[in-house]
Amino acid sequence: MDAFRRAILQPGPPETFALKTVQEVIKPQKQTKLAQDENQLLENLLRTLLQELVASAVQSGEEIMQYGKSIDDEDETQGVIPRLLDVVLYLCEKEHVEGGMIFQLLEDLTEMSTMRNCKDIFRYIESKQDILGKQELFARGKLVMLRTCNQLLRRLSKANDVVFCGRILMFLAHFFPLSERSAVNIKGVFNTSNETKYEKDPPEGISVDFNFYKTFWSLQEYFCNPASLSTAPIKWQKFTSSLMVVLNTFEAQPLSEEEGADNNLEEEATTFNIKYLTSSKLMGLELKDPSFRRHILLQCLILFDYLKAPGKNDKDSSESMKEEIKSCEDRVKKLLELTPPKGKDFLHSIEHILEREKNWVWWKRDGCPPFEKQPIEKKTVHDGAKKRRPRWRLGNKELSQLWKWADQNPNALTDPQRVRTPAISDYWKPLAEDHASSWNKFISFLKLQMDESAGIDAEYHHKNNRVYCWKGLRFSARQDLEGFSRFTEHGIEGVVPLELLPPEVRSKFQGKPSDRSKRAKKEETKGALHQVEESQIATPASEIDGEGVRADAEASAAPMDTDATAATENNSQGSTPTPDEHQKQSPDTQEAGQLEADAEVEAGMIDGETDPEAESDHVG
Repeated sequence: MDAFRRAILQPGPPETFALKTVQEVIKPQKQTKLAQDENQLLENLLRTLLQELVASAVQSGEEIMQYGKSIDDEDETQGVIPRLLDVVLYLCEKEHVEGGMIFQLLEDLTEMSTMRNCKDIFRYIESKQDILGKQELFARGKLVMLRTCNQLLRRLSKANDVVFCGRILMFLAHFFPLSERSAVNIKGVFNTSNETKYEKDPPEGISVDFNFYKTFWSLQEYFCNPASLSTAPIKWQKFTSSLMVVLNTFEAQPLSEEEGADNNLEEEATTFNIKYLTSSKLMGLELKDPSFRRHILLQCLILFDYLKAPGKNDKDSSESMKEEIKSCEDRVKKLLELTPPKGKDFLHSIEHILEREKNWVWWKRDGCPPFEKQPIEKKTVHDGAKKRRPRWRLGNKELSQLWKWADQNPNALTDPQRVRTPAISDYWKPLAEDHASSWNKFISFLKLQMDESAGIDAEYHHKNNRVYCWKGLRFSARQDLEGFSRFTEHGIEGVVPLELLPPEVRSKFQGKPSDRSKRAKKEETKGALHQVEESQIATPASEIDGEGVRADAEASAAPMDTDATAATENNSQGSTPTPDEHQKQSPDTQEAGQLEADAEVEAGMIDGETDPEAESDHVG
C-alpha cells in the first residue's frame, strides 16, 4: 500500500510507473497479466487505500477530488484520488488487471461522498467516458456503472437537482448502446406513483369555478395511467366528459397574440419545473399562460397516440371509442395551432416527434433487435474459383421477369391484353417453321448442295425449349385433343397441327394402323369367310341356283373393284374360278373378299412391305 502511495505522488504519465508498481506490490506469476487471486488481492488493497484517502480528505475539510493538491500547483495538476483512478484506469485499459476494477472503485467513491462531491466525481466519469466505453472495459463493468448511476438518481432530488439528474441520464444514453434492453421499458409500465395532488374542498373568500378546477386537475389521473381507459369503459366516459369541458373552456377563452408575446417561453425554459402548481388561486392565471395550455394539450395527444397504437388495444377499443378519439384529437390539434406564439410550427414539431415515437414502439414490440451491424469482411475471390449461381428475387428467372414485366405492376395487371390464350395454330407456328427449315436442310444435303446456314442449330430449336413445349402441351390438351394424342407416338413434333407442316413432312405424322389393329381386322375377315363356306355346303342346289342368278345380277352392276376382289380371293384359294363356281358365290362372300383385299392392299401401300401371314396364306 505504501508503494502505491508513493507511486501516485510521482509526476509523469501512469504508463511510466503503473505496471512496475503492481509487480513490486503483488509479485505476480506472469509479468504483464495478473491471475484471478492476484486481481482480488490488488482490488482489496486499492479499495482500502481509496477509503483511507477519502477519510483523510473529509478530516482535512477539503473536497475529495481536490485533496492532496497544493495551492501553488497549477490548475492542470490533479489531486491524489483522481491520480489513483488514472493509474487503475490505465492498468485496466492495457488488460494488466481485471477490467471491472475501475468501476468498482468509482462505485465505492460515490457511496463514500456527499452529493456535492459526487458532482465532481461524476464530472471525472464524464471526462473518461470514451475509455470506459471501450468493449473490453464495458463488458466487465456495465452493470456496476448502471448500479452506480441509479443509486445517484435515487439520492438526488427530482425537483432541486434536475440538471444533475439530466447529466446522469444523458451519460447513460451515450455510455450504453442504443439497443440495450436494460434501459427500455419493455412491458410499458406507467409510473402510477406520480400523483397530482389538488384541493378537494372549495376555499373560502375566493371567486373561482371550483367545479371546473376539480374537473381540470382530475384529468391527471388518466394521464398518469392511460392503460386503464382501454379496459374500463366507464372511466373512458368520465374522461371524455371531463375533457370536453376543458376543451370548451379553452375554445371559449382564446389567447391573443399579445398574451403570447408577453410570455417569453425561451426564458421560462431556464427555470422550467416538472410539475405546475395546483392551487385554486392560480387557476385564472394558468389559463392565460400559453405554455400551460400547451402542456395540457400535449398530454392529450400523447394519451391518444398510446390508445391508437396498433396491435395493443384493438380487442379492447370499440368503433365508437375510435371515432371519439379521432374527433378529440382534431380539436386538440386545432387548439394547439391557435395557441400563440408560432402555433403552427409547434404543432408540426409535435406531430413529427409522435411519428418518430411509433418507430420506437414497434422496435420494442419486436424484441429490441440490435441496431449495430458488424462490418462486412471483404473476401478476395481466387482465380478459377467456382462462381455462385445467380440468386433470383422471386426464386427463379421466369417469376422474376414476370414481376418486372412493367414499371408499375398494377398497370400490367389491368392490361386487357395480359390474360390472353393464343390460338393453337399461332402458338405452334414457330416449331412448324423449324420443321420446314430442317426438311429443306435435309433435301439440300441429299442434292449435295448443303448450306450450313439453311437449318437451325439444335441449341436454338423450339423443341429443346422446355418452357415452350410445356406451355404448348397445355394449350393442345385444351384446344386440340387429336394433336395431343400424337405426343405419345411422335413426341413434341407430332403435336403440331398438320396444316402448318409442309406436305412432305405432314405424311410422316398422319395416322396409320398399328400391327395389332391390322391383325385383329384380318382375323375377323377370316372368320367371316369360314362361316360363308359352311353355309354354302349346307345350302340345297335350288337355293344355290337362285343365289347364282342374283349374284350374276349384282355382279353386272358392281364396279370394277369387285372383279379384282374376286380374283384376289380365288388366287388365295390356289385355283382359277370357273363360271359355275362364280355363280355359287353369295353376296356375303363377295363382301368378305372385298374387305380382306382392301385390308391387304392398304397395308401394302402404307407400310411398303408384305405381311408374313398374308404370304403364308398365298403359298397355301
